[in-house]
Amino acid sequence: MSNALVLVDFQKEWTNPESDDFLGDIKQLVQRTNKLIDFCRKKGCKIIFTRHVEKDSVDAWSEKSEGTRLLDELHKEKQDVIITKHKISPFYQSKLDKELGDSEKIIVAGILTNMCVRSLIQDAYDRDFEITVIKDCCATYDKKTQEFTFKDLKATREKIEFLNVKEFVKST
Repeated sequence: MSNALVLVDFQKEWTNPESDDFLGDIKQLVQRTNKLIDFCRKKGCKIIFTRHVEKDSVDAWSEKSEGTRLLDELHKEKQDVIITKHKISPFYQSKLDKELGDSEKIIVAGILTNMCVRSLIQDAYDRDFEITVIKDCCATYDKKTQEFTFKDLKATREKIEFLNVKEFVKST
C-alpha cells in the first residue's frame, strides 16, 4: 500500500491581480504546501498535481493561458505526476484513478476548497480512500466559505481527517 499527496489546482491564475479569480497573496499558503510536499516526499508518497483547463475557453483558463500553469514556487520534481482536468472533479475523465493505483490513503490540499478540492474529497470518499485534508494548505475566496466547506464535509463524511500541516507532520 502506498499513499498519495494530491495537490489540486495550484495555478498561476489565482495569483494574477488582473484575474477575476485573484485570491490575493497566497505566499504563506504556498510555503505551508511546500512543507507538506517535502514531508510527503520523504515519506515515500506519490506526488500528484492537478491543473484545471477549460476546453472551450479562449482566455483565463484556456490551455494556452499562462494562468493554467502550476505555480513556479511549488516544490515539483520530474517524477511528480501532473494531471490536466477539464471539469470540477479531478477524477472526471482523467487519469487520476490510474495514477492513484494501489494507494489506499490520499492527502489533499488545494485551491478552491469549496469547488475542485471538495469534489476530489467527495469522489475519493465514494471510492473508499482514506482521506486526510490539510486545511491550512487549502484556500478559497473567503474564510466563511472555507469554514463551511470543512464543517459540512466533516458532518457528512465522518471518516475524513482534517488537520493543519503541523498537526499532520506530528501525527505521521
